[in-house]
Amino acid sequence: MVLQYTIITLYTVSLILILMYALAQLNLLFNYLKARKKQDDSPKLDLSNPNEIPFITIQLPVYNELYVMERLLDNIAKIKYPNEKLEIQVLDDSTDESVISTKKHIKKLQESGLDIQHIRRENRSGFKAGALKEGLKIAKGEFIAIFDADFLPKPCWLENTVPFFKNPEIGVVQTRWGHINRNYSTLTKIQAFALDAHFTLEQVGRNSQGHFINFNGTAGIWRKECIYDAGNWEGDTLTEDLDLSYRAQLKKWKFKYLENVETPAELPVIISAARSQQFRWNKGGAENFQKMLKKIIVSKNISFKTKVHGVLHLLNSSMFTCIFLVAVLSIPMLYIKNEYGHLRLYFLVMSFFVVSTIIFFICYWYMYKKTYGTGFFNFIKYIGAFFSFFSIAMGFSLHNTIAVFEGHFGKKSEFVRTPKFNIKSLKDNWKNNKYIRAKISPNVIIEGLLAIYFAFGMYSAFIVGDQGGDFGLFPFHLMLFIGFSYVFFKSIFSKA
Repeated sequence: MVLQYTIITLYTVSLILILMYALAQLNLLFNYLKARKKQDDSPKLDLSNPNEIPFITIQLPVYNELYVMERLLDNIAKIKYPNEKLEIQVLDDSTDESVISTKKHIKKLQESGLDIQHIRRENRSGFKAGALKEGLKIAKGEFIAIFDADFLPKPCWLENTVPFFKNPEIGVVQTRWGHINRNYSTLTKIQAFALDAHFTLEQVGRNSQGHFINFNGTAGIWRKECIYDAGNWEGDTLTEDLDLSYRAQLKKWKFKYLENVETPAELPVIISAARSQQFRWNKGGAENFQKMLKKIIVSKNISFKTKVHGVLHLLNSSMFTCIFLVAVLSIPMLYIKNEYGHLRLYFLVMSFFVVSTIIFFICYWYMYKKTYGTGFFNFIKYIGAFFSFFSIAMGFSLHNTIAVFEGHFGKKSEFVRTPKFNIKSLKDNWKNNKYIRAKISPNVIIEGLLAIYFAFGMYSAFIVGDQGGDFGLFPFHLMLFIGFSYVFFKSIFSKA
């Protein structure tokens, strides 16, 4: 009996936490819908007035980006801004042959009159945060724009972002990520689906009500004074962007999120790259929860509601732990349900928690239709996209749960960059990419075993009970089977 009630308790607590997170998402949806009705009347700098044009430094932190460096540099060179008020820092920590080709390309751009510097360090201390901090020491700009190697800002990017710094309280302007290879594969479609929800629903929903948001590590611009006032870049977490964002907002700096300014970027096209990115983001989120929780709770500068949203924001990645627990325990719960008749009322109440899925379904629909439009056929496509996303997200739940536990318990690990591919079409061969890791993680084997486990869950639906089966959890187990099977086979055959 002790084991059964332990399982019931863990299962119930996890469902309650997921529901709380879903309700927070619903609140963000209401905020988002209200924000869309408002006109932006922010004061703006007049860039046609030479006296109002600030000096800008663009920082490009790169590490072994052989396949995208030329594309990145050529794209940045097209940004429209007065040459005398712009400098570009290529913060190059590379250890491969890309250093030589990058140096040559930078020299060519320098000859064209561009103020662009190739900055190298003796070691990767602090990883990306360390490189940004090093470049900041000599940056001439009053404002610091940052782009990762796979981002392609449009020529008018600075013209669309810099004017918002007219308000001296604004410390950061962040733009929405676009996806140049959104439709490349199922994997890229799923990643785009998740990121679109973050960059519409979450960023707008929080920012419109003055709640904390995060600089997303790239495609944004900082006021240099804000960086220094918040304590500068720190490399003690894997998400240095989230860390500095919270420290800045705790210092009462305001962030401006621009949903209508899109900055295109490349999504990882193989699962090993997606896994490393997911691991870094989720572990970094947990690390920042540990680092920031007390500061948020005791802060006198922010409202109670902002504190709640801040804590839930930092707990985003920890939701994977709840999802994983609910998934694994759902099969024992199926047998407990059919063995203990006196718990009938409990299971009736538990069925209410399907409302969490309904809330997510509604929230993501508003995000989806903004990109793809409304109409019956788009709604049918959305249903398929939603359940594909949920299935594969659950397939990542073991991987991400491990990342979250490492983050919460303080296990340190190296900043593993996401390899870039510069793929233009399905015909391009990514298998020759030298940065792909050929080693298969032992976790992949466990994911394969979990796929079998959830196949057993589907089989169990036919054999439990006296009324010819219990199919209430069958759709859930089917999605879990699909998700873990997808992650397992993709990881095996893509040399993850």
